[in-house]
Amino acid sequence: MIYLKTEEEIEIMRMSSLLVCATLSEIATILKPGISGLALDKKAEEFIRDHNAIPAFKGFHGFPASLCISINEQVVHGIPSKEPIKAGDVVSVDCGVCLNGFYGDSAYTFVVGEVSADVLQLLRVTIESLELGIQEAKFGNRVGDISQAIQDHTEGKYGYGVVRELVGHGIGKQLHEPPEIPNFGKKGRGLVLKEGLVIAIEPMINLGTRRVKQLKDGWTMVTQDKKPSAHFEHTVAVRRDGGEKLSDHKIIEKSVKNNIELTKID
Repeated sequence: MIYLKTEEEIEIMRMSSLLVCATLSEIATILKPGISGLALDKKAEEFIRDHNAIPAFKGFHGFPASLCISINEQVVHGIPSKEPIKAGDVVSVDCGVCLNGFYGDSAYTFVVGEVSADVLQLLRVTIESLELGIQEAKFGNRVGDISQAIQDHTEGKYGYGVVRELVGHGIGKQLHEPPEIPNFGKKGRGLVLKEGLVIAIEPMINLGTRRVKQLKDGWTMVTQDKKPSAHFEHTVAVRRDGGEKLSDHKIIEKSVKNNIELTKID
């Protein structure tokens, strides 16, 4: 069942979404070679709870951490570990919180040190596809309009792999609500978008094949060809003239700019 939010509820969700981005910004201040995913996760949980919120992922269907930290060929749902992050790693960090009864969800992919131009282009194009998808999140459009905008830009224009097994989703009083928001599809198909619908749009785009597999931990998804993957996500409210971002990556980008260990994605 589709749950449309009131303006008051959307403002509460904006607070949740901004707290997610503030948490990712905190992570960006300490992300560097040698730090472990577990240390980042501890920092995130403390920050979230200090702001009177609950980490949305911890315990969700049994997930053991507050952050999903997915490195290099890991697409999403990576479990934070004690292994040190290395220079040259591509680190996707996905975070969710519940604040005042409503959820926020956002993801950002960081570059630790220097990587190839091909990888930087993958990240830039994935961000561009997210923005194109958000533009299509407007009243009267359909879910397929969002999906095709993302697919055309990443797969159609650049030949990247668009993951099929994992999709965006509705969000509100639950972390995952209907409808699903695929990153592939055709214009004019799927649910008609109405004002009050809040969705998480999250392209997961691979440098090589779109095919993925799940590791034995039951969570981590990796590319079958071991090539890097990029993941960016916003919580978005459907509006008359396009989607309105309730999350704000500019908060994160400021910390990236100030951390000399990280590469800014221009």
